Amino acid sequence: MGTLSVWVYSSLGILSVCCAVLQYLAIRINSEQPSGNNPAFLKFQQGYFYAYFLALFADWLQGPYLYKLYSYYGFDEPQIAILYVCGAAGSVIAGTASGVLADRFGRKKLCILFTVLYSITCLIKISRSYFMLILGRILGGVSTSLLCSGFEAWYVYEHTQRHDFPTEWLSVTFAKATFWNGVLAVSAGILANIVTDFIGFGPVSPFLLAVPCLVISGMLIFLQWPENYGSQTVNFKRSCMEGLKRIVFDQKILLIGAIQALFESVMYVFIFLWTPILSPENPPLGFVFSSFMVCIMIGSSTYQLLRANKISAQNILAGAIFLALIAMLLTIGAIHPISIELPSLTLAYCAFLVLETAVGMYFPAMGFLRSRIVPESHRATIMNLFRVPLTMFSCTGLIFLHEESSKHGNRIIFMICAVALAVALLAVARLLTLITAANAESRSENANTNRQPI
Repeated sequence: MGTLSVWVYSSLGILSVCCAVLQYLAIRINSEQPSGNNPAFLKFQQGYFYAYFLALFADWLQGPYLYKLYSYYGFDEPQIAILYVCGAAGSVIAGTASGVLADRFGRKKLCILFTVLYSITCLIKISRSYFMLILGRILGGVSTSLLCSGFEAWYVYEHTQRHDFPTEWLSVTFAKATFWNGVLAVSAGILANIVTDFIGFGPVSPFLLAVPCLVISGMLIFLQWPENYGSQTVNFKRSCMEGLKRIVFDQKILLIGAIQALFESVMYVFIFLWTPILSPENPPLGFVFSSFMVCIMIGSSTYQLLRANKISAQNILAGAIFLALIAMLLTIGAIHPISIELPSLTLAYCAFLVLETAVGMYFPAMGFLRSRIVPESHRATIMNLFRVPLTMFSCTGLIFLHEESSKHGNRIIFMICAVALAVALLAVARLLTLITAANAESRSENANTNRQPI
């Protein structure tokens, strides 16, 4: 067993304990939130969770060994980069239209379509044909976009419209979903590692295991979920133009979009590069993936604890980006272009853990700020428009900045990622200034209003 493998196994245990403690503290702090113990609500919630969690588990099973599978088939890094780019392009194209299609043709149908397309994607992984794998990545990108949009939209409609449950109970469902999503991700990484090592199909094993999960999820949706629809009169072109105007003429929305594009493009580049960076030591990839997921849960719990102590979301966002920048700088130092020593790989692994912790803090902070800054009427359109520069940044980095058979290209990519995070940090500083000024102006107006005679 190599040095890095020892670090992976030991860090997973230590991080899991830390995560459990932080989760316990976060649950105690949030104990006064609405519980939603109504039997009818719990039954409805469980019906949603059974199908949704199976879909999530199938998705997480594929995370640890995607790059490894393409490498196992004999493709080099530039070829694998193109496969990743095809997946990102498919996700953006589908994401732009998925909300409108779901509203028009039905969200249940969209969720069933996800299970069918993702099952096909997993089965295509058996093929060694580069063309078929490109097709599989495009379908995988489309499927991921459907998973991110269709399930939640279906649930919110059923919760608020058909069952008329209190809106406050939505947070109960989303909190449970977030917690179990982390548990499923960690479990999927460990299971993927086990089936890859002990089943004779190699790195394709987790993808084959995902298929029955998707089939069962699709059957549950087909048999148990009613259909629901959104607005049938949405003008797609007009909606995009109005969303674009909002971005251009509202500086806070523009800054939110810039921060999201910069940070999440760095995250996407990391998703591609972590496997080849660590592969010289041949670590247990499933356990590495699980360690990353535990760190995300730690970051999420840290966000909840900081918010409970009156730390603003924008300050937490700044802290998360600063932490990610530190991780990038450590990574640059670890992957020296001349040689790769075992301590350097260990340092890179630790830097990746720090980055994933930052990711866990980033997403809830960014989600909160988006809900306050981006208007509800244009949120879906603006969110999809944000994904365009995100994909362009990450795809450009993967295609044009990688040098074959050398770690020098990877080092340059991480340097550019560090610059991107530094720019994102400056954007957060500007956003903080605007929010502080807006809050001061609002308080001043309220004070003046209160002085006026009745």
